[in-house]
Amino acid sequence: MLRKLWNRLERWEDSYRAKFTHDITDPEERKKSQFYADWVDHGILRYKWHNFERVAPLLWRSNHPNDDRFRAYAELGITTVLNLRGKTDKAFYHFEVESCAALGLRLIDLPMAARRAPTRERFLELIDLFDTLDTPTLIHCKSGADRTGLAAAVYLLHVMKAPLEEARKQLSFRFLHIKLTKTGTLDYILHCYGERLAKGPIPFREWVETEYDGAAMQAAFDKTTIRERMRF
Repeated sequence: MLRKLWNRLERWEDSYRAKFTHDITDPEERKKSQFYADWVDHGILRYKWHNFERVAPLLWRSNHPNDDRFRAYAELGITTVLNLRGKTDKAFYHFEVESCAALGLRLIDLPMAARRAPTRERFLELIDLFDTLDTPTLIHCKSGADRTGLAAAVYLLHVMKAPLEEARKQLSFRFLHIKLTKTGTLDYILHCYGERLAKGPIPFREWVETEYDGAAMQAAFDKTTIRERMRF
């Protein structure tokens, strides 16, 4: 009974979402696209709640900004935006592209997952990208809690050479990250790196390149209990 109801709700939601064209060039469609960004993508919650914080001298983190916030960040001196939601045909992305272009901000799209361990290739892409960022940069996902938290932790480990315990703070309830759910797979990655460090020093990038296995790590995390996840 509940399963049927849930399936019906999912079909209704898919049908409702399909009504939006995500066009922001036509005045009438732009209004609908703004409604989608605000209410379907929950942008309305991010008007006042920004999840914004400075991570390092050249790095800030936040949830998905709107145009007013992009303007404010540009005034702070931020020149690059790393979008961890990736390139998409949805309205919220079109608005982001428009804002960044108008403000002269460099927009980089690198899709990450909040509930799955990244592949080795994607992880290395993120790490190597950080090596090229030499101007004030903002990283964001949707809520700024999970994907952004992992990326910020990686930046601290790889670029700033920060201790693991300091990097782990980027994945915390302070940013509304909850490790007891499926997003705990991101904490598990850092936990496994910590276990490896206990055997001997190894730079984070070298560990990812030579020892990290995203699929195996995800499979191991999926078998963990709530009690075990509390230790990560």
